[in-house]
Amino acid sequence: MIFIADLHSLTTRQEPSLLQARVLELAACVLAAGLDPARAVLFVQSAVPRHAELCWLLTCLATHARLAHLPQYKEKAATMKEVPLGLLLYPVLQAADVLLYGGTHVPVGADQLQHLQVAGALARTFAHRYGRAFPAPRALLADDGSDRLRSLRDPNKKMSKSDTDPKSRILLTDPDDIIELKIRKAVTDFTPQVTFDPETRPGVSNLVSIHCLAEDKLPEEVVQEAEGLTTAQYKRVVAAALQRALAPVRARAAELRARPNYLRDVLRHGAARARVRADAVYERAAALAGLR
Repeated sequence: MIFIADLHSLTTRQEPSLLQARVLELAACVLAAGLDPARAVLFVQSAVPRHAELCWLLTCLATHARLAHLPQYKEKAATMKEVPLGLLLYPVLQAADVLLYGGTHVPVGADQLQHLQVAGALARTFAHRYGRAFPAPRALLADDGSDRLRSLRDPNKKMSKSDTDPKSRILLTDPDDIIELKIRKAVTDFTPQVTFDPETRPGVSNLVSIHCLAEDKLPEEVVQEAEGLTTAQYKRVVAAALQRALAPVRARAAELRARPNYLRDVLRHGAARARVRADAVYERAAALAGLR
């Protein structure tokens, strides 16, 4: 089950006229990256109303104290003059996203572990109060470092699509010249050699991690190949590796963007399949809670 989280996106200001275009853009990228819609269910979150309905059931079990102490909430709230309630409830909607399909194993980044723990806690609270409706989800952490990529502009932060600086991240659709520019401008340090030490050299180590993902190599292999290169020279190597890796994805995404009706059909069929599963789980939960 893979969905485009348009409901979650509303916790930050979105331009309504652009939101649908961004949904199709993301669908094209996911399919271009290799997702087979015949084997996986791809849909838009808001097309399955049970997400919001289950979120309300779980909201009535969640506590303000637990949610307000989550690090991601505190970090984002600190940058806002007025904090939307949706930001506080973000992890509850995430819990609904997982529990609604009986999710048992959930791929997450290390920074999302606490949110998955919230989902598990809410599943247990629901079971204690009403009866067991959901299995406790377990985290699937990537072992290739892909969940630990750092911002190109501040390697002390994770690489994020929501970062206000577009040079902080690499997009699947970035053309070659933009990839080269972003890698060239990536923050490193004043030591010219290429080494892999995320604790003391996060910037250079981040480039090594990106290089490893682009060419399916281990850090020690990449560092050995980069022996004798300065970090400036190594940045050109990393950029070239990324350009080669992303070129076919970018080309396929462009082909799919030119077929918006196909993308809409994929999302529509995915939503229909998702609703069948979601309805069954939600109806059981609603019955246990006395709503049926």
